[in-house]
Amino acid sequence: MLFLIAGISLVLSNVFPRLVQSMVKREVVLENGTEAFEAWENPPAPIYMQFYFFNLTNPLEVLDGDRPAVVEIGPYTYREYRPMEQVSFNDNGTKVTAVNTKTYIFQRDMSRGPESDLIRTVNIPALTVMEQFKDSSLEANLISSYMRAADEGLFTTRTVGELLWGYEDALLKALKTFKPDLDDVFGLFYKTNASNDGEYLFFTGQQNYKDFARVDTWNGQSSLDWWTSDECNMINGTNGASFHPVITKSEALYMFTSDLCRSLYALYEKDVTVKGLAGYRFVPPSEVFANMTVNPANAGFCVPAGNCLGSGLLNVSPCKQGAPIIMSSPHFYQADEKYVKDVFGMAPKKELHETTIDINPLTGIILQAAKRLQVNVYVEKIPTFSQTGNVRTVVLPVVYLNESVIIDDVSVVKLRTIAVEQNVVVNIPFMLIGLGIILGGVFMFLMCRLKVPEVNSLPLPEDWDGLIVRTKRSLLWRWNSMKAVGASCRDHSECGTKYCSASGAEAGAWRNRDRCSSLDLHGGPDPRSVGL
Repeated sequence: MLFLIAGISLVLSNVFPRLVQSMVKREVVLENGTEAFEAWENPPAPIYMQFYFFNLTNPLEVLDGDRPAVVEIGPYTYREYRPMEQVSFNDNGTKVTAVNTKTYIFQRDMSRGPESDLIRTVNIPALTVMEQFKDSSLEANLISSYMRAADEGLFTTRTVGELLWGYEDALLKALKTFKPDLDDVFGLFYKTNASNDGEYLFFTGQQNYKDFARVDTWNGQSSLDWWTSDECNMINGTNGASFHPVITKSEALYMFTSDLCRSLYALYEKDVTVKGLAGYRFVPPSEVFANMTVNPANAGFCVPAGNCLGSGLLNVSPCKQGAPIIMSSPHFYQADEKYVKDVFGMAPKKELHETTIDINPLTGIILQAAKRLQVNVYVEKIPTFSQTGNVRTVVLPVVYLNESVIIDDVSVVKLRTIAVEQNVVVNIPFMLIGLGIILGGVFMFLMCRLKVPEVNSLPLPEDWDGLIVRTKRSLLWRWNSMKAVGASCRDHSECGTKYCSASGAEAGAWRNRDRCSSLDLHGGPDPRSVGL
């Protein structure tokens, strides 16, 4: 009985978790009225974007060929709002179209200083123009002359707000006279505030739970065209804001990020707990940004083809209008040591500069996440432009961002309820095992109490009592007879004294038919020796 209960319970222990997972898979779908859709459309958890700038402290020395020295200044914190807008369902509800509008509101109380703080850094518009015209001596001379007259150089000093959201650049404005389509405003995140990065077509997860929020097309394209291989041009995974339910430790989480103009993936690192909720931490491995010599699959990110940077860096100039922008992790974390040593002030640390995603494995809800990226500029000496002086070739950091989120308290309560219900359902088989053991023990105890003990013995004769009485009488009679024989032998020697001992204690078995016919004696034990 116990084995039967245990067997059934073990079978159910596999069935019940799958039952819970099946229920979650049906609920987590992008469909009007579901909690998953509401959270996807308007994320309830507060999102913050923090910017840390690298202020260049030795610009003149850098022009003379010295190593750049920078000081990190920040954070400058913004509250980020990112609702899905222009939502439209397609293909019988299996796909949904939307744009992800992002708005940033400055949080002075969470910032090092105001947006008016000044930062000295590389002059990205000027460097971009110089790179584009460096092989044309005539145009290079004209541009260089204008830069000297306008006091434009390789480095510039701007406010935090200008560097982030844009400012009118004198050189770009002058060039616009010859190129009317040229935008004369530059900013690292120009046109990204209160704007979107394009139209997405997502899978809803209705047909397959693993397709939940997966990107089908971006701006009408199912693949990219910036890179030199089909694999590198693939659009994989979600947009990084949502993930499918029932996540395992063995899978890779793919995501497409327009900031990097590419797809990437994250792998399981360890179990974590966020606000009392259990989760899995996923991080992008170093292979994601590794050089092609380490990861041959990254050869397609070398632009132009064969022109590869070291590990940990990504040249995104093809998707940034030709600007010499290089992306990396903050402080060149996981990059070649060369880049760390080239700039004084770099101090990469895993806990501060790694991108992490903590996910509830059952629901796929993000418990906590931090996307950390650094914007760098590729700086080199350009002979046709005196403004570059004798600068050494270096990847110069400008700013790094930390886009972070942690689950809100209302969602925590909902997830805890789900976790409790899951634990109850999953533990039902083990409760049955325990109940079976208790009932089995009670049953065995009652059986032992009611069982009649059996006596293991040989079968007794039917007239056992009569046999005992007759045996006692026979033994007494023989004992008395032996005593009589002893006395007779002493008084009557003619009765065969040669068969009797002098004391008469030992009486042989004898019979004298002629002279002692009245005596019929047989030896036997002393009846006293048998307790009679």
